[in-house]
Amino acid sequence: MNLDRRLLLVASQVRIPLVFAVASAWLVGLLLVAQAWLLSHVVARVFLGGQALGDVAIILVALLAVGAGRSGLVWCGQMAAQHVASAVKSDLRARLVEHLFRLGPAYTRAERSGELTATAMEGIEALDAYFSQYLPQLVTAVLVPLTILAVIIPLDLISAVILLVTAPLIPFFMIFIGGQAEQLTRRQWTALSRMSAHFLDVLQGLTTLKLFGRSQRQAEIIAHISDRYRQTTMAVLRVTFLSAFMLELLATLSTAIVAVEVGLRLLYGNLTFQSAFFVLILAPEYYMPLRLLGARFHAGVGGATAGRRIFEVLEAAPQGQADGHSASRPSAGVELVPYDPAPMPSLHPGERESGGEVPPIRFHDVHYAYDDGGRPALNGVTFEIAPGSRVALVGPSGGGKSTILQLLLRFIEPHSGLITVGDRPLQAMDIAAWRSQLAWVPQLPYLFHATVADNIRLSRPEAPLEAVIEAARRAHAHEFILALPSGYDTLIGERATRLSGGQAQRIALARAFLKDAPLLLLDEPTSQLDPANEALILESVRELMAGRTVLLVAHRLRTAREADQILVVAEGRIVEAGTHTALLAADGLYRRLVAAEAPA
Repeated sequence: MNLDRRLLLVASQVRIPLVFAVASAWLVGLLLVAQAWLLSHVVARVFLGGQALGDVAIILVALLAVGAGRSGLVWCGQMAAQHVASAVKSDLRARLVEHLFRLGPAYTRAERSGELTATAMEGIEALDAYFSQYLPQLVTAVLVPLTILAVIIPLDLISAVILLVTAPLIPFFMIFIGGQAEQLTRRQWTALSRMSAHFLDVLQGLTTLKLFGRSQRQAEIIAHISDRYRQTTMAVLRVTFLSAFMLELLATLSTAIVAVEVGLRLLYGNLTFQSAFFVLILAPEYYMPLRLLGARFHAGVGGATAGRRIFEVLEAAPQGQADGHSASRPSAGVELVPYDPAPMPSLHPGERESGGEVPPIRFHDVHYAYDDGGRPALNGVTFEIAPGSRVALVGPSGGGKSTILQLLLRFIEPHSGLITVGDRPLQAMDIAAWRSQLAWVPQLPYLFHATVADNIRLSRPEAPLEAVIEAARRAHAHEFILALPSGYDTLIGERATRLSGGQAQRIALARAFLKDAPLLLLDEPTSQLDPANEALILESVRELMAGRTVLLVAHRLRTAREADQILVVAEGRIVEAGTHTALLAADGLYRRLVAAEAPA
């Protein structure tokens, strides 16, 4: 019956409107019985008793009052059900977004952005009809027929037996046909998700498609996917209409059987006119909730299908946490303690004292693997970052350098081993407080569709414009920002469409300057730049590193030469460690990497 325990548990959190919606449905059933009883009495008195309008005036007024009360309760029940749906959607959407943030890049990189967007938007909206229509109708389909049966049994047992025997045929056929509808709805949801994901991929890669002359081909593919989605939707609708037809047919035939047997017994004097008319009025109303449930069965299937995907995301554990805790929580048995370093004095450029801000950071035999352990990334990594030192990670692509950064950023947690800051496990520290003490400049920074100032303020939202400008100056970004149409108030477009790669990287450096954190993580900020931009950014990076503890992932080895210690990472292990001069003299992997990078 498309009842998902997890969805019902979420709905139970808005218990009062949910109970009110159920109670309204039951009271509507009671008033329906009262309305049928009053109408049968009026007709019997006027038709057989020959009474005038004045004789039945009180009953007519009561009939109107009951009708008005029934309409009012229906409206109140719908409003309560809509409130439940709105509350559940808001709660699930907030939980979904929050959990995606907790899962972090380690999860989202393995998913398609368009599919996740469809889940957060279309999937949540599919629950509206599930909670506002399907669930209330499911309760009504149980309560109203039972109420009618309870009234008819002492009055006309034969009719009650016929109603009781024929009623299960409707849900039987509904479930029988609904099984096929559920499979088709799952296919429809999968087609919609894939179409959304593919369309987003095409939009993001439109420049590349144009360059290689493949945009027309992609348009044809999108048309094909859209047509396949149309066919799947039409198949769902065909089954839905077939189900509605069968339910209407069964309800009509069942009502006709009751009408025939009531008419025959009335003809032979075995049943009074008032009782017969009362039963005939209630018979179609008895089947009506079941018919409406069949009509809304599709909403139930669609909501349950979307709910499964939503809870797949909500129940996903961040990578590297086998106990199922979120990325913002420590593993079981680890006490959460805040990271509370000594207050840092406000320093002008170049005045930051070396060391002291961040305790030693140590990796103790750290292991990590992606894809549920199927793709090892780190195999027993052990090293130390001393306070105020500059440590560079170098090595072949895929060796584990970025995984080390991800572990320090707390996007993932070690499968085994320990990372400590001073004498405290990193995993036991409050994640927000820890991240407030570090600045990260990635290789490809992401800039949002917002103003230049707002993008820089991501690192310190409360910063005044003067501080933003000073950070931009130190990142060599102030001049080109002033040349933009509205200066710092210029909207730079999604993914920095108005900026070059070097300009975007300088915005990222300005964020780091503005944050002024004691720990700096750099993922080769110059790897995608031309020599002119590289020189400017290297100058800013040297100033940014002054007085800070630095971990640098170096893809261009010349950026690692000034490091206090160079760690060579290959196949998930630290295979060499030392200064640039010492590693060259060792004639190992580092020397071969340097030789391979040297111009011919």
